[in-house]
Amino acid sequence: MAVTLAEVAAHAGVSPATVSRVLNGGYPVAGGTRTRVEQAVEELGYIANGPARALAAATSDLVGVLVHDVADSFFGILAGSLQSALAPTGQGDARRLAVVCNTEGRPAAELAYLTLLEGQRAGGVVLTGGAVEDAEHTTTLAGRVARIAATGAPVVLCGRPPLTLPAGLPVATVMFDDHGGAFRLAEHLLALGHRRIAYVAGPPGLSTTRERLAGHRAALLRHDPGLPEACAGLTVHAGFERSAGYDATRELLRRGAPFTAVAAANDIVATGVAAALREAGIRIPEDVSVAGFDDLPFCADTAPALTTVRVPLREAGALAAQLVTGRRPLPPGGITTLPTELMVRASTAPPPAGGRAG
Repeated sequence: MAVTLAEVAAHAGVSPATVSRVLNGGYPVAGGTRTRVEQAVEELGYIANGPARALAAATSDLVGVLVHDVADSFFGILAGSLQSALAPTGQGDARRLAVVCNTEGRPAAELAYLTLLEGQRAGGVVLTGGAVEDAEHTTTLAGRVARIAATGAPVVLCGRPPLTLPAGLPVATVMFDDHGGAFRLAEHLLALGHRRIAYVAGPPGLSTTRERLAGHRAALLRHDPGLPEACAGLTVHAGFERSAGYDATRELLRRGAPFTAVAAANDIVATGVAAALREAGIRIPEDVSVAGFDDLPFCADTAPALTTVRVPLREAGALAAQLVTGRRPLPPGGITTLPTELMVRASTAPPPAGGRAG
């Protein structure tokens, strides 16, 4: 038979209300009393009835975290940092259970998970990664987010643009400066002397793809108004996987147009780019420079080390956790933009005198 809260209270010599305050967190309870209650919980093996508590409180300690691909290091680092920041760190901390939902980047799955989390009376939701830029989906998503937030459960959009929502809802947006990062990366390549710069972009119709490609093209335009058009045939849209970078680079080589540098949508794509170039007998960076985006942990250990743009994933995860638990108030306007940083390493160098690739 399950141990009851009343039995825990009797074992600890306190009232059931005190046990409840200790378990729920966020309430002032004397240190000695808290210790007795926690010991009683452990000794008796008490497990709180989550659904019952959620029903009574119209909310729960569950925080839903939606990611595109949990196996992708980008989302793994972000979700891991968020989950660590949700963990109790001291007396009075409210307990939170992070539930990671893998959408595989599918809009229908994103909406389905939000419906499930709403049914579970989730105490908060964090949506991570680029947003699908489809008007119908965006409208439906905004309605679903507004409905959850209207219950008082905070919602954080992390790594994606804000939604158009009614005023006063507890919804925060944490954005990355993808445009600025891509701009600085292209400027770096231009400063080295590259003019024929290939670009392996992410999937079309995704906010991250749009922002990074726009930043890249803005740098080309600023350097020379004719460069964006000259490099237009060197842009290939692909997925965010290593195989996508490999296939896209083989396509660039098949087209035959010369290029001396390749900027990839992310670091994982850049590894595929590098593999295809090496297979074709093209040296990095002596013949062709290669750059990525995100600064995932392996970048410093590739051969050569990968020039990339650092996205503050751990900082974003910690900030999202603070916002979704109410430990940090909503920023003015509800939006925070985190800076990105260019990380110059050995995979980029001046172009060869005679041009290369293609």
